[in-house]
Amino acid sequence: MFNRRTMLMSLMLAPVAARADGGRTVSGDDFRGGLEQWRMEAIGDARVSARNGILDIDAPAGATLWFLPALVAPVAIRYEVRAVAQGGPHDAVSDVNAFWMATDPAVPDGSVLGRRRSGAFEDYDRLKTYYVGIGGNRNSTTRMRRYVGRMGERPLLPEHDRLAKADMLTPNAWFAIGLIADGHHIAVERDGAPLFEMDDPAPYRRGHFGLRTTQSHIQVRNLTITHG
Repeated sequence: MFNRRTMLMSLMLAPVAARADGGRTVSGDDFRGGLEQWRMEAIGDARVSARNGILDIDAPAGATLWFLPALVAPVAIRYEVRAVAQGGPHDAVSDVNAFWMATDPAVPDGSVLGRRRSGAFEDYDRLKTYYVGIGGNRNSTTRMRRYVGRMGERPLLPEHDRLAKADMLTPNAWFAIGLIADGHHIAVERDGAPLFEMDDPAPYRRGHFGLRTTQSHIQVRNLTITHG
């Protein structure tokens, strides 16, 4: 059946953006043309590939993969992701994470691409960004944070700290993520339902999107980014 989701998928011709109804712009990556739209920061020998519609990140330690085009709110980032458990050395089922609207105050133009980081988690403390970690800490926590750009500070509100089993990862199971920055409304959706929401009085309105994991093996498909 042709529905709104089908329409978004058909418009996803990376790296060229397409127009959608209502003047919105839809872009993304179909993961069939390699890694031209991405930059990796990683500890150790992380293996990353994009082919046959799948982005595969197999990381022995911390790894962040930045999407090169900058984003401006209002924006919705949507993709499907799974934690792989097929007997590989890093198939730990952990840390399906992401940054969005990320900027680096230490760089003159604020771009996170203005300097490289090691891939260690603490290297990202100085960013101003939203962050979500699903199944973090070896699949025991699911959290959303608003980074404030200061080393050692990763503010965590009690309502953004989930510990229930239902909020964790299921091995090899695909699920849909939505990352929203729409004015003061900041949200994370999981399979179309709200997971976290925040009314941010000083929202981050521009920046970059980055996929993140550590000591794990994740796969991503069907990335669409809707602007406007």
